[in-house]
Amino acid sequence: MQFLKILFWCLLAFVAAVFTISNWNAVQIQLWGGLIADVNLPLLLFVTFLIGFVPTMLYNHAIRWRLRQRLSTCERELLELRTPRPEPVAFVPVETPVATPMTTAPVTAPVASAAVPPGDVR
Repeated sequence: MQFLKILFWCLLAFVAAVFTISNWNAVQIQLWGGLIADVNLPLLLFVTFLIGFVPTMLYNHAIRWRLRQRLSTCERELLELRTPRPEPVAFVPVETPVATPMTTAPVTAPVASAAVPPGDVR
């Protein structure tokens, strides 16, 4: 496969060289302010090719970079989701001793046998 790639690029370079040699004519380009530039046709075609190719290549690299960033973010999140969670600790309720109510008799005020109601004089 590598041989075919090299053969293709050599063939393309040969065709470009033949095209350049057979079309080595000066072309007049009218610029602003009445300026006229004499440019070789192959150079003009190469410059127009670069004007179209470079922005497209930069756009493609920006898209690929953004997609690569999104992919690495998704892979990182997927790795976090796939990592085994620690085993949950079994909940063992601790038996707390229940305080038993004290069984004592209710406290009442002692009743005096010789109690005198107020206002009663004897």
